Amino acid sequence: MTHPILMRRRSNRPLLLDLFCCASGAGTGYADAGFEVHGVDIAPRPNYPFPFTRADALTHLADLITSGEIHRYTMVHTSPPCQAGCALTVGTNRSRGWGRAHVDLVADMRTLLDATGLPYVIEQPNGRAKIRKDLTLCGEMFGLDVIRHRNFELGGWTAVRPAHIVHRGRVRGYRHGKFYDGPYVAAYGNGGGKPSIPELQAAMGITWTNVREELTEAIPPAYTKCIGRAFLARTAVGVAA
Repeated sequence: MTHPILMRRRSNRPLLLDLFCCASGAGTGYADAGFEVHGVDIAPRPNYPFPFTRADALTHLADLITSGEIHRYTMVHTSPPCQAGCALTVGTNRSRGWGRAHVDLVADMRTLLDATGLPYVIEQPNGRAKIRKDLTLCGEMFGLDVIRHRNFELGGWTAVRPAHIVHRGRVRGYRHGKFYDGPYVAAYGNGGGKPSIPELQAAMGITWTNVREELTEAIPPAYTKCIGRAFLARTAVGVAA
């Protein structure tokens, strides 16, 4: 079901706009931190657990700015597609006959985010689109069975960088035909040695979707719960149930 973005507020919590929301790895973390969350994605996301609008994220954000409705929000989180900077992804796509490169949307998104005047977060994996690495988080920091390094650019606000914790071992799975054991599951792809859906759900802390693509595209909610709490503590934004 698609919920209109202008629907009646369900609470007095600060409102967060979750762009490129997928199935809500990020959005759920912000909700756990104390936000009300609205999601936007160009694909249908029936597993998204919060009010959702199906739309192009850049177009939708531009429309909110033009209409002035952007001022209903306290903060914006955005996770633009990361494949543009990944040579492996592009090469794999071409070898399979998909024949297209991915577009880097980060720069255009940042321009729009700056125009909102709101604090924001841009999330990207290591080695992908160029963002300022104000925070780098991994699953070991939160006791999760994934590594899943992610970088976060914080626009209009700052947060203390947590210390990176030494990993306990390898990511479990095959590398160049050889199987390696380890304490972490490989939360990507479908190849040999990849975890089952229940293993992915448990490792990521995501239970509301059993779609592999949504699980492997997500970030653990623990990451944005940490970021959301840091923002609310720093800005003293009131939270009411």
